[in-house]
Amino acid sequence: MTKFVYDFAEGNRDLKDLLGGKGANLAEMTNLGLPVPPGFTITTKACKVYLESGDVPEGLAVEISEHLAGMEKAMGKTLGDAEDPLLVSVRSGAAFSMPGMMETVLNVGLNDESVNGLAARSGNERFAWDSYRRLIQMYGKTVLDIEGSRFDEALEAAKKAKGSDDDLDLDGEDLRKLVSTYKEIVLEESGRDFPTDPREQMDLAINAVFSSWNSDRAVLYRRQERIPADLGTAVSVVSMVFGNLGMDSGTGVAFTRDPGTGAQGIYGDYLQNAQGEDVVAGIRNTLPLSAMEDVQKAAYDELLGIMAKLERHYLDLCDIEFTVESEKLWMLQTRVGKRTPGAAVRIATQLVDEGLIDLDEALRRVTGAQLMQLMFPQFDEKADRQQIGKGMSASPGAAVGKVVFDSTTAVEWADRGEDVILVRRETNPDDLNGMIAARGILTSRGGKTSHAAVVARGMGKTCVCGADNLDVRVKQRYFRAGDLKVSEGDVISIDGGTGAVFLGEVPVVPSPVVEYFEGKLDPDSEEADDLLRGVHRLMRHADDVRRLKVRANSDTAEDSKRSRRFGAEGIGLCRTEHMFLGERREHVQRLILAETDEETEAALAALLPFQRSDFVQILDAMDGLPVTIRLLDPPLHEFLPDLTDLSVRVAVAEAKDEPDDDAQTLMEAVHRLHEENPMLGLRGVRLGLVVPGLFKLQTRAIAEATAELLKAGKHPIPEIMIPLVGAVQELEIVREQTEQVLADVAREQDVELSVLIGTMIELPRAALTADQIAEAAEFFSFGTNDLTQTTWGFSRDDVEASFFSQYLELGIFGVSPFETLDFEGVGELVRIGVRKGRDGRPDLKIGICGEHGGDPESVHFFHEVGLDYVSCSPFRVPVARLEAGRAALLGGGSDSR
Repeated sequence: MTKFVYDFAEGNRDLKDLLGGKGANLAEMTNLGLPVPPGFTITTKACKVYLESGDVPEGLAVEISEHLAGMEKAMGKTLGDAEDPLLVSVRSGAAFSMPGMMETVLNVGLNDESVNGLAARSGNERFAWDSYRRLIQMYGKTVLDIEGSRFDEALEAAKKAKGSDDDLDLDGEDLRKLVSTYKEIVLEESGRDFPTDPREQMDLAINAVFSSWNSDRAVLYRRQERIPADLGTAVSVVSMVFGNLGMDSGTGVAFTRDPGTGAQGIYGDYLQNAQGEDVVAGIRNTLPLSAMEDVQKAAYDELLGIMAKLERHYLDLCDIEFTVESEKLWMLQTRVGKRTPGAAVRIATQLVDEGLIDLDEALRRVTGAQLMQLMFPQFDEKADRQQIGKGMSASPGAAVGKVVFDSTTAVEWADRGEDVILVRRETNPDDLNGMIAARGILTSRGGKTSHAAVVARGMGKTCVCGADNLDVRVKQRYFRAGDLKVSEGDVISIDGGTGAVFLGEVPVVPSPVVEYFEGKLDPDSEEADDLLRGVHRLMRHADDVRRLKVRANSDTAEDSKRSRRFGAEGIGLCRTEHMFLGERREHVQRLILAETDEETEAALAALLPFQRSDFVQILDAMDGLPVTIRLLDPPLHEFLPDLTDLSVRVAVAEAKDEPDDDAQTLMEAVHRLHEENPMLGLRGVRLGLVVPGLFKLQTRAIAEATAELLKAGKHPIPEIMIPLVGAVQELEIVREQTEQVLADVAREQDVELSVLIGTMIELPRAALTADQIAEAAEFFSFGTNDLTQTTWGFSRDDVEASFFSQYLELGIFGVSPFETLDFEGVGELVRIGVRKGRDGRPDLKIGICGEHGGDPESVHFFHEVGLDYVSCSPFRVPVARLEAGRAALLGGGSDSR
């Protein structure tokens, strides 16, 4: 028979999945001999049954009665006894900490008779009636779903009638009247009297705590923290101890170290003559924990000893809740405390220095997400600010600048020393220069994987996307936020971490962590603090223990240099499409419009020096490290002008009777190349087969750049990657052409060229036939962005803005599959591709170059499935390095928490 109830003495901290964090830690403290009130915990299994069936499991009531009898024996009291009642608290507690998200009910067992017994036994009428009014208030809110403001208003009215703003000034008679008022509220709002049967109170409170697992705030919190929805909560039933018994009693919260900074010391709050919710709710001003020494020294000294004992036992920062009842200290809860990213680094390295943990454990405790937060600048939260919009937090950071509406203006203003924010409805590849020049990017459309978001993350540029309350008028040079008009040149501030948009300048606090990674700040210098030194130690250890290599996605020499400073061990994805924009676009257009072989050759010849120069710079920046260059991937129509603009040009010319032949020719080309779904059309390897001279041009440029550097005594290591391969035959044809060009250049330049040729795995068919494709490929790189699109049947540019928010709310997604890899679907294709690829070629080198390469959770999955490297945006390289180290220590798997 399933056991649903555990006495505190029966559990331990390792049973948190069954007993919840609170129940498991109460059991642990009991086993340590600390002063914990007697109690028992109802398991998460019972909660799951209740949530699935709408009723408690069979036999639970009997188990509760047995454990309640044990509690009554230990306390020498009976629940609800009229003369000396046992009172209990009913508290939630899930496996993962969800502070304040679920329900608690205190003082269960009081009624019209037992309140008098409590008053007589305590000799304190005020205390008894205060406890009773608290029960009715909490029970009404939690069990009966009565709006809490009804009770708050009644309490305020009672204090006003007394001529006070402090509830401590209410005496026993005042509180007796308040109890009557609360009962009237319960009857009015719920249609029934407040229950006076103590066991009914307890049973209904337990059910209410179970139900609170699916409250709106709990669901939202779990989604935010990526806590599984099917865990359920445990319920701890604890003997009441009273902090509101008088001025020799109180309640508080303590931390063994500062959770904000990680500094050692005495941190926490204490409140005399109060119960726990008073501290949390901020109803009264608390004392600093250190002030407790002046009012209850014996209990304070005992608390400090227990805090030290708990930290040594848990080997971590502990968050503690306690109550003092008539000078007697009771421990009500402990857990490993939440902390800021900076505190996480400091505490982990402090504990190493204190000999409590080793560097392996320190690394396990600091996540890539925390490191990412430390790397981005942040707005000063103390500053005055006016929020005018909210979008998606596409790329974290804080940026301030003057509003500009196009790339050209952004570059011009930035060149004259202005800080600018590029504001667009959405961005496209032609906006790249403006995005580079801008301090930040703000769009009214698009999601976290839109062009603006992806490029901004790659550059470490602050970006807010999809701020749909903004009406952006690019041609008119302003945007509206409600009635507010913001014109070009006006200053705004954007927070890429929260998605908030502010009017005016909000002060920014820079991140020294980025300066450290840039090599501008020596961790051993006087300017460096313990945070930087801690980051340095953890990064060095991560590099020592990780198996996964970390490369960067980079398209320019400058990004490549930055990647190297950030610790990248190569370039895993060099996109070549950006190299065909700007002044080179006209040559691509000539290639597209070419009608003869001679015209085609001329257009290709014009592009060759540009391409060669690009590759020389990138290969030189990464000298001695591999650079994987992806041949042209996007459809050719992306290099042509917009159809609407061309139509207007042609129409205006015709109206003036001045035909524009160039515009007419381009418009005809746009029509000819039009595809209903271009992302699944003529692109990637298909483009290389239909326009073979294009891939040959790029291969020659790579080969000649490599030869030039070899002759200069450098050590370039290029790798050529063929995109969007779905069948081995496609790769075989392009590979043969590529090898021929490489051989031609090697002969012409009299050098030996050793260039790996591989492919991207970004189609389900490629993953499923990876054993065949591996026979023609020397390496694979999973393009998980497109693999996610083609597996789900999503258009990335459309779905995030249209229905992803609903999918997240409905629980279909826990997180966007473009943000963290879909381990069950897309991840299974990766597993198949790895296994089959190495079946076909055992020495096959395999990496990943999608956005997921820098996602902390996804890095753990890639470690587990046996990839050789991950590649991500330059700014995320340190995050990937850290998580690769953590993955090696945690043993892989998709759950990096």
